[in-house]
Amino acid sequence: MDIKLELIGVPVTDVDRAKAFYEKVGFHADHDVTVSEGVRFVQMTPPGSACSIAFGKGITEMAPGSLDNMQVVVDDIERAHAELTGRGVDVGAIDDRPWGSFVHFADPDGNRWAVQQKTPRGR
Repeated sequence: MDIKLELIGVPVTDVDRAKAFYEKVGFHADHDVTVSEGVRFVQMTPPGSACSIAFGKGITEMAPGSLDNMQVVVDDIERAHAELTGRGVDVGAIDDRPWGSFVHFADPDGNRWAVQQKTPRGR
């Protein structure tokens, strides 16, 4: 039996602000549907990913900003850092660890993300 992780809820306070932020990061907007007065569903996918994120109104009961250390993986951390910085995303410096190289950023609500290059730079 295959079990595939395909959608993760992200708790946000302002749906339009979150959508604009994730578009700036480079995520593609797959859906933006207002189902009812109490439910708006936005689904966005990072380029090349089989897993998407969802946020909106009536989507999750988690507190906005409570998502910690969501992780995406890239082939080239220096390129990712340059692209994110060039798009106006506030990313930290590249952090080289024995298990990979990372940059970190947070969305406007404080949900924290890690971008990882699996093989540390220089190896």
